[in-house]
Amino acid sequence: MNELDFTGKTVLVVGGSSGIGNGIAQAFRAHGAAVHVWGTRAGAADYSAGEGSNLTGLHYEQLDASDFDAIEAYKPPFQRLDVLVLAQGIVLYKRAEFDMAGFQKVIGVNLSSIMSCALKFESMLAETKGALITISSTAAYHSTPGNPAYNASKAGAVGLTRSLADTWAKKGIRVNGIAPGMVDTKLTKVTTGNPQRLEAILGNIPLGRLGTTEEMAGVALFLASPLSSYIVGQTIPVDGGLILR
Repeated sequence: MNELDFTGKTVLVVGGSSGIGNGIAQAFRAHGAAVHVWGTRAGAADYSAGEGSNLTGLHYEQLDASDFDAIEAYKPPFQRLDVLVLAQGIVLYKRAEFDMAGFQKVIGVNLSSIMSCALKFESMLAETKGALITISSTAAYHSTPGNPAYNASKAGAVGLTRSLADTWAKKGIRVNGIAPGMVDTKLTKVTTGNPQRLEAILGNIPLGRLGTTEEMAGVALFLASPLSSYIVGQTIPVDGGLILR
């Protein structure tokens, strides 16, 4: 038996058009699943490999995760859902998160939309005894000067993961999360694209390197598989040891 064979399974990755979400989507596809992804652009052709997107073999739909009315009205093209990965996320720089409009925008995408998507697909996941995986950040475990909304939203995602897991376990839905460390994506270019900042962050990572989307995807496959059948409500840091220091 191959516990990582997802043939016949259906997966939805919200925020699966690029970055960590895209890496997770492609990993599930490579392991046999039919994978649907949501992104904010009109079509798959609007994404490029240069920005960390590979939509080959994925079923793409445009849907803004911060539009809760659209999520509630969504009519899925799939009949079953085995795995829901919530990888949507934004961050605002130049002190934009100290403005209430900016603060609420980040909270809306990074936290409130997790609840919105979870509620939308609760019944489908209950039918398949499926898995819900949230993608937060190691920012949940330390301060992020300049980005209070990002920090609060990621800490909130960890707490929400625990509470949903406790509430829905009796329905057979296993809810867990991943807290990525520093991975080179569009979202982290402000750090990874700056030699001084990159050197500083690498100096705080015991493994001495950035993580990859493939490494995040490996943990997602594990959390969706029978290998993790007794794990509930946990958010696993995948950070090369960053939060050890």
